[in-house]
Amino acid sequence: MSESLRSRWGGPCGCREMLSVGAPLMVSMGSTTLMQFTDRMFLGRHDVNELAASVPGGLTAFLLVAFFLGAASCVGVLVAQYHGACRPERVGPALWAGIWFSVASGLALVALAGTGGPLFELAGHPETVRGMEADYFRILTLGGGGVVLSTALSGYFSGLGRTVAVMAVNLLGAAANIPLDYALIFGAWGAPELGIRGAAIATVLGSVISCLLFGLLLLAPEAQKRHRLRTAWRLEPDMLARLMRVGAPAGVQFFLDIMAITGFSLLVGRMGLVELSATNIAFSINGLTYLPVIGLSIAVSVLVGRSQGQGRPDLARRATGNAVFLALCWMVPMGLIFVLAPGPLLDLFRSAAQEAGAAAAAAAGEPTFAAIREMGVVLLRYVALYTLVDAVAIVYFGALKGAGDTRFVMLTMLAGSLGVLVLPTWYLVHNAIGGIHGPWLCLSAYVLFQAVCFGLRFRNGAWTKRRVIEAAPPRKAGGASL
Repeated sequence: MSESLRSRWGGPCGCREMLSVGAPLMVSMGSTTLMQFTDRMFLGRHDVNELAASVPGGLTAFLLVAFFLGAASCVGVLVAQYHGACRPERVGPALWAGIWFSVASGLALVALAGTGGPLFELAGHPETVRGMEADYFRILTLGGGGVVLSTALSGYFSGLGRTVAVMAVNLLGAAANIPLDYALIFGAWGAPELGIRGAAIATVLGSVISCLLFGLLLLAPEAQKRHRLRTAWRLEPDMLARLMRVGAPAGVQFFLDIMAITGFSLLVGRMGLVELSATNIAFSINGLTYLPVIGLSIAVSVLVGRSQGQGRPDLARRATGNAVFLALCWMVPMGLIFVLAPGPLLDLFRSAAQEAGAAAAAAAGEPTFAAIREMGVVLLRYVALYTLVDAVAIVYFGALKGAGDTRFVMLTMLAGSLGVLVLPTWYLVHNAIGGIHGPWLCLSAYVLFQAVCFGLRFRNGAWTKRRVIEAAPPRKAGGASL
């Protein structure tokens, strides 16, 4: 066993290198998790209806941003492959293609910001939360361009393997978001008490801060000297087309994934506020497990992309195997915590007002936290059930994305989101079959479907034939090498 661990640890794409690239990204994703967790915890303490509205409103806004976000994330794939191919002069144009795409995305999202109200009315959610959902959705969508731009800018640093910079920016953004959240939700320190609208404004301001910090880092002299960042600002149609060839399927995939989870949340919301609130809390706690693994997934995308640029699929396979190993090392203890100690995690969402008004709420037919907590214990067992499978799915997804095999990922997500999650959940909820267990069994099957499909595709090896970047031009006789 110790010999096996030693062989995994060292060498190119070993666990040591995976952690050097991935650990900052895991911390970075952890900061995002903490921000979302704190956001919902504050809302739960301010008004349980705002907590119930936050996840459907936030997921629906993220659904609109998802396509643009998924496409912009492929800036990191291009940068990693150009870096691996020793072609630094193409890194600047790749980043600027992502920046121009982000600007266009922001304008499109502004035009879509008013679509939330009719959607939540169509979903049939209780009237007490519908207006809150629409407010949260509108503000997050108006500021969605900042999230897309921050993703594109971070792709430059992650693609080069400089993930400490990504971690530092995201930590500072999260650190700024938490006091902004508290002030704008509760009206502290002279700020207006805006409740759920304040939470959305704080989130948008956090993404703006992240963009400014990335911009400052890009002013470094090396960025111009090696990658021509300041002089490559003119849009190259060929580079934008290259980004779209790999990014558009990735964007559709991300959209489908968020659509599936959003549809799931909207359908569960039709079952009642107890089911909706318990599901929202379970999703919030689940973020403590999967977002750090998404950090590993980004790291494996970087290492697979670099290995593909070098023409070394053997290293890409080694990176992926080690990423799966590390992800499972994280997920196993998380699953045990959810099974053995769900109560303390759920109690973080309890407010004093809910305790004081429990009897009145029960008399009025409104949900009590005790009922939400009881159901939350059951849902966290489902989370524990699929966490290990989720780890495998997320890592293999990152590996396929780094190789540019995004079309297969998109088609898999299309089949899974509609055929395994949304339509079966709709049928079960519409016909009142299985209670809360029916939808959550569908969610577990959806995660398993992804893990099997992505794992088989990676082992099949079709991704090794993918070519994301163009072939290097022939060198002139006597020309200097890079």
